[in-house]
Amino acid sequence: MDFENKTFLVAGAGKSGIGACNLLRKVNAEVIIYDENENLDVEALKERLDDPNVSIAVGKLEESLLDEVDVMVISPGIPTREPFVVKVREANIPIWSEVELAYQVGKGRLVAITGTNGKTTTTSLVGAIMAAHYAHVDVVGNIGNPYTTTAGDSDESTVTVAEISSFQLETIVDFKPDVSAILNITPDHLDRHRTMKCYADMKFRICENQEPGEAIVLNYEDSILRDYATTLDKKIVWFSIKREVPCGVYLEGDDIVYIDDGEKTYVTNKNANNLVGIHNLENIMAAIAISMNMDVPVGTIAEAIRTFNAVEHRLEYVDTIDDVIYYNDSKGTNTDASIKAIESMTRPTILIAGGYDKNSSFDEWADKFEGKIKCLVLLGQTSEKIADTVRAKGFENIIFTKSLEEAVEQSVKNAEPGDTVLLSPACASWGMFKNYEERGDKFKELVKNLRG
Repeated sequence: MDFENKTFLVAGAGKSGIGACNLLRKVNAEVIIYDENENLDVEALKERLDDPNVSIAVGKLEESLLDEVDVMVISPGIPTREPFVVKVREANIPIWSEVELAYQVGKGRLVAITGTNGKTTTTSLVGAIMAAHYAHVDVVGNIGNPYTTTAGDSDESTVTVAEISSFQLETIVDFKPDVSAILNITPDHLDRHRTMKCYADMKFRICENQEPGEAIVLNYEDSILRDYATTLDKKIVWFSIKREVPCGVYLEGDDIVYIDDGEKTYVTNKNANNLVGIHNLENIMAAIAISMNMDVPVGTIAEAIRTFNAVEHRLEYVDTIDDVIYYNDSKGTNTDASIKAIESMTRPTILIAGGYDKNSSFDEWADKFEGKIKCLVLLGQTSEKIADTVRAKGFENIIFTKSLEEAVEQSVKNAEPGDTVLLSPACASWGMFKNYEERGDKFKELVKNLRG
């Protein structure tokens, strides 16, 4: 697209919206940033923008404004059923996610990774592998660095590794990775997507513009992914921790092997890394499948995996105090992610959980307590819902708290030498914290303070 002489309405004044505005000004588009919050601090917003020549609109979206607009770029946190978004759609104005904007501007090769869980670890690991082989690598997306902040500086030699959410995929148009990946699909964000089919459909949009024969990496042990794969005309590259696959990554004993067109390649040993848990073995295998299809040498892949360390807030070791180990898994914002953390525990565990209610069921999560969880410390909106679920399963050792500070205090009181204290909320942080990072940082601070 020729961005000059085009006017873009950027919806949302958060990090994604700011990134979109700055990128649009870099390509000489006219920009209006809009936020429904009529009490937004406009002066503070101006200071966050790179260019003062951005118009700002707050409060009710005036229909007269739409007469000026060619495209709206929507931040992922804004549901597409919001009344003002519907109004824009009814005016026949194209609506792009900010990753669509970044794709339209960006150059080079693109890896796009989605899934309910494991996205951040896998994206970070793939980024480390790419950086070990390619000179110019950008790791972007929900990982904390919007794609729009790097797209304007990319060139044909750039490799971009992007963590992509279902929210962003709702409003793509031409977005097309060279290699895509869906790690898993389990219930999440049903407050927004309403049904599992809608949620899965959004995830699979990641590959809808890929050419026949271009690679999409999928988890063979996920039945939803197996079913969807039968409808795709792409190159399906599987990974599996349980069985040999026709094309992709699997285990032979303790060895991780890649197979393509009948040719097997030994990559690494499953123990030659610093990551904890079966779920991280799956993340490693997905990263190998992606990297092999991005033409990275096997030796480079193996060495990057060997030296890679865990992502912050994802089963992150914090400290050992009086023989009690503290883990920060604040990124466990849904039950499936928290299940993986629980399954990784090898000591009696005090679990801190609860938070914002995303209409999730906690039944399967509670089933994992046996032999793992000795005490459940609850906080947040979902406390009673979780307590009712685990009691129905026969688990009674529950402590209710009103804050993370109190939750840590109660965990310390109930911990004995040889135990683990695990923050893995199975819920979003909203309502108590801005995001899971703030929640995890607070937990680490509280644990650090235990040393006085």
